Amino acid sequence: MIATKTYGTRVSGHSNPAAIALLELMERKRTNLCVSVDVTKKESLLRIVDAAGPSVCLVKTHIDIVEDFDEDLVDQLAELSKKHDFMIFEDRKFADIGNTVVLQYSRGVHRIASWSHITNAHPVPGPGIVKGLASVGLPLGRGLLLLAEMSSAGCLATGTYTAQAIEMARENRDFVIGFIAMKRPQPASPEEDFLILTPGVGLDAKGDNMGQQYKSPREVILRNGSDVIIVGRGIYGKGEGAESDVIRREAERYRVEGWNAYQERLGQ
Repeated sequence: MIATKTYGTRVSGHSNPAAIALLELMERKRTNLCVSVDVTKKESLLRIVDAAGPSVCLVKTHIDIVEDFDEDLVDQLAELSKKHDFMIFEDRKFADIGNTVVLQYSRGVHRIASWSHITNAHPVPGPGIVKGLASVGLPLGRGLLLLAEMSSAGCLATGTYTAQAIEMARENRDFVIGFIAMKRPQPASPEEDFLILTPGVGLDAKGDNMGQQYKSPREVILRNGSDVIIVGRGIYGKGEGAESDVIRREAERYRVEGWNAYQERLGQ
């Protein structure tokens, strides 16, 4: 089973450069933690990323909520990714027809494809959304995650919808590298390998007043077979973020919990 193989040995099961780079990074850095940074100020975003960076494999952004976005923010994010050895995942959740997502991905103010190693999309528009995004992302060595499931209460991405998302990914293995999902789906074969990134991970809280539901790193990695835990407020706190020392401490706490669960999964 894929879930019992090391991240490093799984590299051979992928052809996409972003997937290969992420697996190699996780093995090298001994982390399966993605920090989700949802703040509205450039200074806050960079400060949180700099503090959490040493403990993470991915930094997940919602760049469209940053009120003072500019090109310098992108440049500084890129520098921090080199400094701390992490990749960037823009949580754009594309959900439009192929021609529109081509423009959303490559143009406009944010020009996401130029700096984000990985992005994601809802499969609801059909395969045209993957074709459109791939036309921009593949030449740049980018990777795409499909939203097969979400962590919010009452989410409609279940059952047949999830199954169709998985089939869409299987038909586009060169660009679709995995899923946002709550657990590893049943593979079509023992060799089938998709990266599974799971949001809604928390050590101290079970949910919030807007429908978010939290699971522990151990439950997500060991029991559900996911590869990467996505943690936001559990690391940086509320608003524009806690003090940097607190963020560093919490990021490392989640890194250790996630990595220990992964090693237990491997039987080490």
